[in-house]
Amino acid sequence: MEEILNQYETVHLNDVKIWFKAGNVSDFLTNRGGCIKYKNKQIAVFNFTRRNEWYACQNACPHKMEMVLSRGMTGSADDVPKIACPLHKKTFSLVDGSNLNGDDLKIATYPVKIVEEEVFVGFLD
Repeated sequence: MEEILNQYETVHLNDVKIWFKAGNVSDFLTNRGGCIKYKNKQIAVFNFTRRNEWYACQNACPHKMEMVLSRGMTGSADDVPKIACPLHKKTFSLVDGSNLNGDDLKIATYPVKIVEEEVFVGFLD
């Protein structure tokens, strides 16, 4: 199970080496997540229209090791955009991946950019 989580690592905007085309803006529902595959990773992409922002994170729940975060509920906690796992309702920041419930488990996050109605997610390799 650890090998699933070990493949995910947060990427900061300044470190991006590859911008992967995830799809078109119209491919992603508003205020919900969609899942893409990049190499051996499943990435949840969120069109958070209530905030007029886009986010991406690992799709793997670090607690149950299931690929479900793209189906979680988006919201905000103290103005921090978050995703709630649909299995156990633990919440994670979509900005830095921290666990907003105070647990040690966290998720990897990835930068997203929109160019001419196309959605790109940033990766290191």
